Amino acid sequence: MSFKTLFQAIKEDHEEMYEYHDQYKRAREKGDVEAQTRWINQLRWEIARHAVGEEIVVYPLMEKHLGEKGKKLADHDREEHTRVKEDLYKLEGMQVSSAEFHELLTRMMADLHHHNDDEEIDDLPLLEPVIGETASKEAAQSFKQTKKFVPTRAHPSVPNKPPFETLVGFLAAPIDKLKDAFASFPTAEEKESAEKELETRDHDAAAGRAAGH
Repeated sequence: MSFKTLFQAIKEDHEEMYEYHDQYKRAREKGDVEAQTRWINQLRWEIARHAVGEEIVVYPLMEKHLGEKGKKLADHDREEHTRVKEDLYKLEGMQVSSAEFHELLTRMMADLHHHNDDEEIDDLPLLEPVIGETASKEAAQSFKQTKKFVPTRAHPSVPNKPPFETLVGFLAAPIDKLKDAFASFPTAEEKESAEKELETRDHDAAAGRAAGH
């Protein structure tokens, strides 16, 4: 099995976010609050790890290889991450079954969808040809490795520019993992079902944007 490029690794994460959100919506339609909670925990964990992984690995590459354009794109992406983290933080203090929770989550996911599409349409297609396939695959590996050690919860107040996000993010991780030790996550059967659906998912960001998504 060949290593994924950075674009493929990032896109795979985006698809997972959408799948977990869909699972939450299905549980909500059934009135299954426990299942809603499990999928929200999974979604929150994935978004938090993904965001910090990008801030540590991807955005510095954009700044290094794309000049002033890369710096502007990275700063814009960091600002959008901060808003998503703030929304995730607000969601933690709300009842999963409440209308307010659902409304905020819906808005946050719409913002995240737009942000993810920007990365797939603009950022990564600019970056990958400049760094080349080998460096792209190496960055994908670094991104995946970084995700294994970052917080399970969103930290909107944590600095998101190097080197501070690296230091603070890694220091925060053990505390977060302890807090979440007994949190409710999807069962093995639920994860297996979701993974099967992921095999057929392929959100085309450019096509969606063209269609007015």
